[in-house]
Amino acid sequence: MRVRFDPAKDAKNIAERELPFSLVEDLDWHTAIAREDRRKDYGERRILVLAYLGSRLHAAMVTYQNRAVHVISFRKAHWKEVGWYEQQKGRQDFPAG
Repeated sequence: MRVRFDPAKDAKNIAERELPFSLVEDLDWHTAIAREDRRKDYGERRILVLAYLGSRLHAAMVTYQNRAVHVISFRKAHWKEVGWYEQQKGRQDFPAG
């Protein structure tokens, strides 16, 4: 997977969160759950990806451009996202029926 990002936003994220956007490539994509961010019209389709990096759940806001994942933001997931993630994973692991 090709990961792209704005170098200035990456530098700001490193300074504020100590998380380079390049680490999005290292997410455990097998654990990922994604949902579209429809809070407002961004002029592009934005996807919130929740996935593990090591033992910690992380959140990446991405869009797809020119066959690459373009990182908009990247951070540790907050507790509400962790709860939602666990709820969704539970639904996937134990299908109804």
